[in-house]
Amino acid sequence: MGECKLDHSVEDVQNKLAEQAPFLSSERVTQLQALLQTELSQESLNAWFHLLKKYDLASPEERLNRETQMDLLLG
Repeated sequence: MGECKLDHSVEDVQNKLAEQAPFLSSERVTQLQALLQTELSQESLNAWFHLLKKYDLASPEERLNRETQMDLLLG
């Protein structure tokens, strides 16, 4: 994923999550919906947006990589 200079809002991430939800596990969607109810740093919002961006078009290997990164962000 390339560097993006845009800062994404909570609403941007929520919209991207809604768009990609059919391609994510229901558990992951629930985790992210709960996370988005908390106070997140701009860096975290940007990271989540880019992990979700075009998730549906990612190869199986790329999806696995993104899932691993999501797990790391979730702690």
